[in-house]
Amino acid sequence: MVRVRYFASLRERRGRDEEEVALEPGETLEHLYLRLFPAGHEGVLPVAYARNASVARGSDRPQDGDEVAFLPPVGGG
Repeated sequence: MVRVRYFASLRERRGRDEEEVALEPGETLEHLYLRLFPAGHEGVLPVAYARNASVARGSDRPQDGDEVAFLPPVGGG
């Protein structure tokens, strides 16, 4: 299990700030993201990945006990 933290629009889509999620064998951060947020008619929202409070790559494989975060783009002006 990993703790997944959600921010901004992803938090709104999931309806929570965080949750515990079981990993599938060999699952990468990108695969986990796509499993939790499958592509809709608008496609997939691009995100940055973090693992244990450090920047990560989508190809990284999380381990049980990790904290994972998906960081959507933030607009401002």
